[in-house]
Amino acid sequence: MRELRIRTLAAVFVVAGVLSWAGARLWNAVGTLPRVPLAAPIVLALIAAVLLATGLSLRSRLKAQRERRPGARGVDPLVAARAVVFGHASALVAALVAGMYGGTGVFLLESLDIPARRDQAIYAGFSVLAGIAVIVAAFFLERVCKLPEDDDTNGGGGAARAV
Repeated sequence: MRELRIRTLAAVFVVAGVLSWAGARLWNAVGTLPRVPLAAPIVLALIAAVLLATGLSLRSRLKAQRERRPGARGVDPLVAARAVVFGHASALVAALVAGMYGGTGVFLLESLDIPARRDQAIYAGFSVLAGIAVIVAAFFLERVCKLPEDDDTNGGGGAARAV
């Protein structure tokens, strides 16, 4: 599995933001702009919290396993792989959603004198911040679950040489 790339997530964020900004301008010209839900930043923050808790849990279990503490529970490789996949998917969706709300928020900055639009801009801003928190938590989780690099100087590929 490939590592998360900031470049990819930034591209998704920017493209979604530009399309959302253009869509908000068009939608506003035709009718009423859709609302930014209050639940958006809350849901993204909950996902970030779950990713962070999973990363902290796996990190402590892996540390206990490395230190060979008595009674330490190991980490099943499939559980770690599922956690990383969850982190990757969450980061991509968070980049998309944060870009979408970011573009809408930038459009809403033009009309902060209207209280309803100001509230929507605040919700959009918090959604972008929560999306960034999801991405940071996904990177942390990926780093926790990363396998150590093979050391070619110490006889890497030992199974092939042992034969």
